[in-house]
Amino acid sequence: MSTGVIAPPRRPEIKTALPGPKAQKIIEADAKFVTPSYPRPDYKLVAERGRGVWVEDVDGNVFLDCNAGVAVCATGHCHPEVVQAIQQQAAELIHMCGTDFYYRHMPQLAEKLDAIVPVQSPTRTHFANSGTEAVETALKLAMHATGREKFIAFFNSFHGRTLGSLSLTSSRASQRKGFKRQALDVVHVPYPNEFRNPFSAADCGDGGAGQGALNWIEERLFKTTTPPEEVAAIVVEAVQGEGGYVPAPKGFLQGLRRICDQHGILLIIDEVQSGMGRTGKMFASEHYGVKPDIITIAKGIGSGLPIGACVARAELMNWKPGAHASTFGGNPVCIASALKTIELLEGGLVQNAAEVGAYLKVGLERLMQKYECIGDVRGFGLMLGVEFVENKTTLKPAPELRDRIEYACYERGLIILGAGANTIRWSPPLILSKENVDVALEIFDEAIAASI
Repeated sequence: MSTGVIAPPRRPEIKTALPGPKAQKIIEADAKFVTPSYPRPDYKLVAERGRGVWVEDVDGNVFLDCNAGVAVCATGHCHPEVVQAIQQQAAELIHMCGTDFYYRHMPQLAEKLDAIVPVQSPTRTHFANSGTEAVETALKLAMHATGREKFIAFFNSFHGRTLGSLSLTSSRASQRKGFKRQALDVVHVPYPNEFRNPFSAADCGDGGAGQGALNWIEERLFKTTTPPEEVAAIVVEAVQGEGGYVPAPKGFLQGLRRICDQHGILLIIDEVQSGMGRTGKMFASEHYGVKPDIITIAKGIGSGLPIGACVARAELMNWKPGAHASTFGGNPVCIASALKTIELLEGGLVQNAAEVGAYLKVGLERLMQKYECIGDVRGFGLMLGVEFVENKTTLKPAPELRDRIEYACYERGLIILGAGANTIRWSPPLILSKENVDVALEIFDEAIAASI
């Protein structure tokens, strides 16, 4: 007897021209009434509903989602247990302003974060509404705790678009254009991208790109423009996100930890995109065995609800009432979603990200052997980057080809998104199955063949 439950599709279902007629009307209204500053891709997806790894647009076309709302929907779209947790909490208490009043949810999630973050316990947590707010908190905290004002960040990084975090962000000129000088005193260092090593052989010695970056800081910055005793913090992504899904080389983060310890500098690791199970561990920095002083979290922690967190060693977060707060940060409904998300991650989704991510990476590496235009496949778990080049001899970036492939995937019902100038990011929901991977790789293969 039928249960009345519709089985999810095994493949995308494209029924109209893309975008369809209903989508076109929404796109036209958006162009009229919504800010044009959003960095949307060439393809125009108008989502109506989502379930698991599937997204349906307003015209009834069904897509396989390998982007997860830019690494946000960690448990998939509308996971029934997450939905239930949200509904139950919304019926009890939606808002009370945790910066003025108390409720059980904030210490409950903060205690859970103390147990799972790689920061040395005991920790304290400040709740925010987004990744950039979490980064702003980290910056203010570092200045408050050290009495220093300078920061070191890395080229091709992305830490947000609010003015403080924008001082760190350097992945695209368009993110800074029109906003004059940066708000904070930040100096940038080339990120140690092993595929495109920006350092000379003399810089690297026998330690590769990671050693090159460390030498740049110690032998150039500290001896010329940036005295270490004036640096509040070094801010780094364990895996660069918007910069092209570039993992830190082995030894690099440990080297930053050494430099920070030596000079009384705080190490801030931005795990907004790489955290919450995405890399096959709860946090990407766990792949390197490094404990930051401060960690920033958002995106995947709330399964789609807006929540961010800055977690720091408790002795650092000793600022006085009024130093930093947020009307909506730590909202009870968002925390309910986050607690259920963490429960699901610990209950098997982090492990699934590791196993299915490894399966996906092998498939992408096979495509790299097949196509001259794939220069690199990199990453951990379900945070994988595929970099497109003109050919494997010159390795010249091929951004236009990347964009064509991105669009060709959309036409075939696969949602992916670019990162950096010429990379496609794979950041699917952590519930992705190997069967889903097989379908996605088949479509990706077809899209590349049609685009070269």
